[in-house]
Amino acid sequence: MKKPFFALFFFFFTLISFAQKSEYSILTIADSLKENANAVVRLDQTDIAILSQRSMNVKNHRVVTVFNEKGFNATDAYEFYDKSTTVRSIEATIYDAFGKEIKKIRRKDFRDQSVVGGSTLFSESRYVYLDYTPVSYPFTVEFNSEVQSSSTAFIPRWMPLRGFNFSIEKSILNVVYPTDLGFKKKEFQFSNFNVKKNTDTNTQLSYTAANILAQKQEDHSPSYKELFPQVMMGLEHFHLEGVDGTATNWTDFGKWYSEKILSGTTDLPAETKAKIKAIVGDEKDPIKKAKLVYDFVQKKSRYVSIQVGIGGWKPMLATDVDRLGYGDCKALTNYTKALLEAVDVPSYNTVLYGDTYKTNIESDFVSMQGNHMILSIPNGNHYTWLECTSQDDPFGYQGTFTDDRDVLVIKPEGGEIVRTKVYEDNGNTQKDKGIYSIDENGNFSGSISIVSEGSQYSSKARIENLQPTEKEAHYKEYWDNINNLKLGKITFSNDKENIRFTEDVQLSAINYASISANKMIFAIDAFNQNTGNIKRIRNRKNPFQIQRGYLDSDEIEINLPAGFAIEFLPSNFELKGKFGEYKTEIIKKENNKLTYKRSMFLNKGKYSNKEYDEYRLFMEQISRNDNAKIILTKN
Repeated sequence: MKKPFFALFFFFFTLISFAQKSEYSILTIADSLKENANAVVRLDQTDIAILSQRSMNVKNHRVVTVFNEKGFNATDAYEFYDKSTTVRSIEATIYDAFGKEIKKIRRKDFRDQSVVGGSTLFSESRYVYLDYTPVSYPFTVEFNSEVQSSSTAFIPRWMPLRGFNFSIEKSILNVVYPTDLGFKKKEFQFSNFNVKKNTDTNTQLSYTAANILAQKQEDHSPSYKELFPQVMMGLEHFHLEGVDGTATNWTDFGKWYSEKILSGTTDLPAETKAKIKAIVGDEKDPIKKAKLVYDFVQKKSRYVSIQVGIGGWKPMLATDVDRLGYGDCKALTNYTKALLEAVDVPSYNTVLYGDTYKTNIESDFVSMQGNHMILSIPNGNHYTWLECTSQDDPFGYQGTFTDDRDVLVIKPEGGEIVRTKVYEDNGNTQKDKGIYSIDENGNFSGSISIVSEGSQYSSKARIENLQPTEKEAHYKEYWDNINNLKLGKITFSNDKENIRFTEDVQLSAINYASISANKMIFAIDAFNQNTGNIKRIRNRKNPFQIQRGYLDSDEIEINLPAGFAIEFLPSNFELKGKFGEYKTEIIKKENNKLTYKRSMFLNKGKYSNKEYDEYRLFMEQISRNDNAKIILTKN
């Protein structure tokens, strides 16, 4: 009787041991959480302890099952540190698909490097991250970290769902804080998700999010940050860069930032002051002075990429930028400000979210926000904005990285929320004027001048700096409707004064037209076809948006081959709706010539998911008409 009992005991012991090791097995994940998921976050627990105005401790425990290469980002297995922040512990354990431990990774095995490779300036701004190459998928990462910081200006946002195609089994936030620091929070996008607030007192806050399914990214969707739940947190009384701060309103916050963080950073060597004064000379107009200073900065300095907040908020000294000739956005903005001060032009450091996707400073939540810094110069009743990190941007041009969003202008008398320049839809223009000929064999040859302004300038001006092979690839993609494309002479004119970029391109293609028996067929719109199909999305969930509108206008002269007559000519076409207007016109001229005119106006805007099909049909009609064919018959 003893042997069977022992065997049974051993069997159950083995099962229990296996169950303990199989806690992270993929077999325990609900099928609904696997659908559309590159990874499943099994557990994501963040414990934030604000111990005092000058002390914050953040612990992270994160368990993520990764199904494929795209899912690895969901592990978020990294931490930043600097002179005010210490990574007290960091480790990871890797498990196979069934929860068996494969590898334990200690602090010494994490990669540790500067946030800017090769720069001595930011040697104190570093990060440690998990550098792991999986043997196979799926696998699970268990990540633990603890970070201690004297800076309490940035309390990490809680975002249980941090991207598309990830699902959440469970996410927990626990925050404890003293009663006297003015802790505050702002909740976003809770309504469509399983998020529960567990505790909300004058010393504690906690939430749990559970069983959130992976969200598919739908074309033209807003950013996931505008769709998924999150909680912003802040303190009215905080500590940053070695000084205590207060943020009860933007005026007081701006004044504190100006006096305590920016003060004493704009001194310059006497030699540099003399040099910039000589460059400005007798010029009295402050904006003209600023243009000369901006040109000097663009020629002298180069940008080292580092986000605001990661590399601290206090700019490096203007004297250091002057000596070294490089810096991050804060450093170059502050250096430009120092040079402007030397020639009596006032300017203000301005904090914002820099990205082609427009993101506002939350104006009703006074706190440290933003990831970028630019300079604002008062100009009458508005501001001229300077992107000090660019060596190419025209003076005062914002392009698509800082346009049309709420920003914080930091003045000595206080902070102010201001909207940056809005590039109106009808000012974002592309004007095409060209000519092409079709010979009797259906071959194409032509030339075109493309003039771009407004937000379209920023996407076109970069072409000027492309390598020859990159340039060719760009135009072959741009004119992917022309088979056998061969590029001829290409010249550019970059008018930075009027912010206008002109491309003059000669091109040719054999067999552009198809010939069958005695007929020749080809698309009449060769130069500016809208060929991008809008994807059909059944049961679309998310709203969609057009970030920037534009106006394209084309006038093309067409020479038809001798010995052919027009059998069929596409009709003139007009389309109007909430999304914009489109119009084409074909004018017959003598001697086998045509003039083709096209205009396309698109409205920016945010639209509901119900309107998506209407937009798709609007764009499909345009695409179809852009591809309208002319038929010629041989005489």
